[in-house]
Amino acid sequence: MGLGSLTPPAAAVDPGTALAGSTSAATSTASGTTGTSGTSWSVTHKAAEPGGALTARLQLDAADGTLSLGVRRGGATVLEPAPVGITTDAADLTSGLRLRGHTVRKVTERYSTTTGKQRDRTARMTEARFSFAKADGARFDLVVRVSDDGFAYRYVLPGKGGGGEADGEVTVLEEASAFQVPDAATAWLMPYTPNYERPRTETTAAGAAAGDYGYPSLFRVDTSYVLLTESDVDGRYAGSRLAHPAGSGRYTVELADERVTSAGPLATPWRTAVIGDLATITESTLVDDLAPGSRMADTSWIRPGKVAWSWLAGFGAAQRSLETQQRFVDYSAAHGWEYTLVDDGWKTEDWMPQLIEYAQRRGVKILLWMHWTDLDTAAEREETLGRVKAWGASGLKIDFMDSDTQERFRWYDDILKATAERELLVNFHGSTIPHGIQRTWPHVMSMEAVYGAEQSNVSLTDVTTLPFTRNVVGSMDYTPMGFQFGARNTSEAAELALSVVYESGFQNFAGSVDAYRSRPELERFLDQVPTVWDETRLLSGHPGDGATFARRNGDRWFVGDVSAADGPATRRVPLDFLGNGNGKSSDKGSGKGKGKGGGDRWRAEVLRDGPDGLVRESRVTDRHGVLTVPTTAGGGFAAVICRAVPGRTTCDRPVDRLPLTALSATPKRAEADQGTTVDVEGALRVEDFGPVRDAEVRVSAPRGWTVTDATARADELATGAALRTRAVVHVPSDAAYGYHDVVVSSSYRAPGGRPGTAPLRNERTVRVFVAPPGVDYVSGLPFAAERNGWGPVERDTSNGENSGGDGGALRIRGTVYDRGLGMHAEGEVSVDLHGSYDRFRAQVGVDDEVSGAATVVFEVLGDGQLLERTPVLTPADAARALDVDVSGVERLTLRVTDGGDGINYDHADWGDALLHLANTDTT
Repeated sequence: MGLGSLTPPAAAVDPGTALAGSTSAATSTASGTTGTSGTSWSVTHKAAEPGGALTARLQLDAADGTLSLGVRRGGATVLEPAPVGITTDAADLTSGLRLRGHTVRKVTERYSTTTGKQRDRTARMTEARFSFAKADGARFDLVVRVSDDGFAYRYVLPGKGGGGEADGEVTVLEEASAFQVPDAATAWLMPYTPNYERPRTETTAAGAAAGDYGYPSLFRVDTSYVLLTESDVDGRYAGSRLAHPAGSGRYTVELADERVTSAGPLATPWRTAVIGDLATITESTLVDDLAPGSRMADTSWIRPGKVAWSWLAGFGAAQRSLETQQRFVDYSAAHGWEYTLVDDGWKTEDWMPQLIEYAQRRGVKILLWMHWTDLDTAAEREETLGRVKAWGASGLKIDFMDSDTQERFRWYDDILKATAERELLVNFHGSTIPHGIQRTWPHVMSMEAVYGAEQSNVSLTDVTTLPFTRNVVGSMDYTPMGFQFGARNTSEAAELALSVVYESGFQNFAGSVDAYRSRPELERFLDQVPTVWDETRLLSGHPGDGATFARRNGDRWFVGDVSAADGPATRRVPLDFLGNGNGKSSDKGSGKGKGKGGGDRWRAEVLRDGPDGLVRESRVTDRHGVLTVPTTAGGGFAAVICRAVPGRTTCDRPVDRLPLTALSATPKRAEADQGTTVDVEGALRVEDFGPVRDAEVRVSAPRGWTVTDATARADELATGAALRTRAVVHVPSDAAYGYHDVVVSSSYRAPGGRPGTAPLRNERTVRVFVAPPGVDYVSGLPFAAERNGWGPVERDTSNGENSGGDGGALRIRGTVYDRGLGMHAEGEVSVDLHGSYDRFRAQVGVDDEVSGAATVVFEVLGDGQLLERTPVLTPADAARALDVDVSGVERLTLRVTDGGDGINYDHADWGDALLHLANTDTT
């Protein structure tokens, strides 16, 4: 429907006249009746299966001219009558209304998506459009749609000029829109927060605490389920939430803004309810069906896929490490994963073009994290998106929008258009929920809006509720597989099953390379599982208890099962969803798909929990068979099912992969005097999927330095083999003071490479520090005492995160310092001088790794007496030089304090912090 339009009102229609359309799959009607209390109209979409037809009933009260809307499924009420109406700054359109006319039509739309639970879709809906007016002429249209899997309604408002064209602005103050759920209905609700990162709680519609709740909200009404949400939200309007008073089943739509202004005519978002059994809920595409069609003519460049994501395997420090990111690229290349994502922290480094080139040589695409404020102006979008596109990045993870306001949705409009024009894929974190965005903008691969794995303590109840709530409305970036992180409550098989149970165009797998490699059966399954589906079936499950999904990609089915059971169990999964061997599912109860002898044969490979890790079991069966799988507490299983072919013993398909190798250089850092030597070892190891050919390891020194035994070569290295060189690096007698880079490089050719293809290269750096005489660096002295506001005091690196050694280079306003201390306010470190030094010198300031506001004060104390204090320094300030007399000082203390705005981002660097030995001439 897009922005919609206000059509001229239909001629007055007798409320009792039925208007009908039909489709091959269903019939649709809209009919009206008149009684003493008012007039009502019923909009019905009659499903092919008896007993499941949905009927929306609109009531116009004769006494006060108010509207209400309710829904029945079959003969049972699932949503009781609730208010409908809207208030603008020009008119109160909630009462005093009269019908001017109505029309009905069938809506049939066929479209394809790049992501999701079903790529090729047909939406069939009955649409009734009612035109209402007040006595003073103020008017609006109410558009109601009913389908097999739910109903929705929206308002269409003219501009202030009152015509059907764009003739002025419309300012909405509030909606009267509400849903009246039967009081006793079971409810699964999430307290509203604009990033939707809260667990859900099971309660009842009336028993829920008073407050605001976020979409989607799920209710069980007898044997039916109702999922409340919204669709087609963009910058012409604001997002909303559900306001709930205690003791009632009323849930009222509350906008994120007090006023919403747009050009008229204005079509508001769809107030949406997905309705049916749990299979209908989870398989529904209604939210996408209601959204505008694709705004992109060419989607051929869009590729969903698996992503190696290192945040939970090292946090910010991993994002600042080129070596770590190359390791994740290597892993992606070795397992046929399409992408590697570099998260928050990379922007303080300068190696991103190098990493992207490294990844491209290996067939891996790079995704980059961005804070939304990096892209919140047209100038920033032009400059930043142009730069990352020129580097060769394939997409962005954009974070921390944290708002449902109209202003933020206008930003979404801008960034979606800008990224689409540059062919950059998008994953939103810290975001709103999907409102059909992946139909309209097919380059959106996923959105967070979930209390996901990065929270480290997701309960099994919430794990098994998400398939029936958040993931129904669109791709969900939960980031599973972080085996090395947090208090995971799922078993290993259940965690693996989330790759199927949870749908996401980008599956950002959160494991470390070591965690994956210690689980070979998990690796094997992840290498095979796709991230986009042709068909989805809920086989069994219930919110908070468990879920079993079958999803088809091509001619293979993947099954994922996860359970909240607190003990061992046996899962039984009938295979009647399988078809006749062509991969497509059979029609329920039709008997279709049967071949000779009662059905074709299928191979099912099941991965379950065993006493020593994952166990793979393979069997041949047919669509009348049942998978019987023992599970553990918090357990589940994953499976892949393909047609059984004589001579083929697995469902696995070939993976386009490179050998997994590792290059090391030892030591990482060394100190040397002029005229001495440093021993350096370089090693190339083939870890998986060897052999490699024409392997070489070389040690190279700076100009003027020399190396003995610099190179090692091998014609071939098998898996598990290593090639080493042990070199001696000679430091010249006139070497400049400071750090020098000794480079350990490797090259090799992958098996099966085309003749003439350049070898794959990598390098590591050994940093050799040539110290000037007569000085000692504080980072090289023992600490007599230390405390720090976040993590330990770091030597020669920035503060980083909460663990030792997780910082990056000491960098202040773009200048890197070889030596120094990385601290965080409030913190201090003390070293014993014993009167041996006469000067303390340093360059101090806020480290460039800081992404928020920071204010820091630096203090130098000698034997408890203040010797020097800086003014308040911020990230905008250049490094400040300190030169302090410490003659006779026994204990030196370096202290950082907050400048007055809190300590959250107070990363304080003491760059090149050194002590000059007394009575030493260093000129």
